[in-house]
Amino acid sequence: MIRFILLQNRQGKTRLAKYYIPLEESEKHKVEYEVHRLVVNRDPKFTNFVEFRTHKVIYRRYAGLFFSLCVDITDNELAYLESIHLFVEILDHFFSNVCELDLVFNFHKVYLILDEFILAGSCKKQARSYDIRCRRNHRENGELEKQE
Repeated sequence: MIRFILLQNRQGKTRLAKYYIPLEESEKHKVEYEVHRLVVNRDPKFTNFVEFRTHKVIYRRYAGLFFSLCVDITDNELAYLESIHLFVEILDHFFSNVCELDLVFNFHKVYLILDEFILAGSCKKQARSYDIRCRRNHRENGELEKQE
């Protein structure tokens, strides 16, 4: 099960945070700081999986952003790494070459896509082409703009 998802830039600014377990605000800030220190200082030649407290953090860097998932210690790392990649592909297709500013100025759309992609801490099992086609249809029909 996914505990939380963090999208952070290289400076440590959190651009998206979604928690699937209850945490106090102070604990959330502490977790964000610790995860950022953990993944930024890690040598790129090492794996993208690292133990964090009693869980695992699975992360991937795309341009200047770190996509981090905290999962149970027994979960499949490669499946979550693929999920991160699929989420980035969906964002890339939706925003036509996504960048950090897209996430900042369209955070409500990113959360909507994330909520469709991950449900209650578990990834939905859907085909990649179906996900991308759904996002494209939403964008063309203006459904995401209507929900503002």
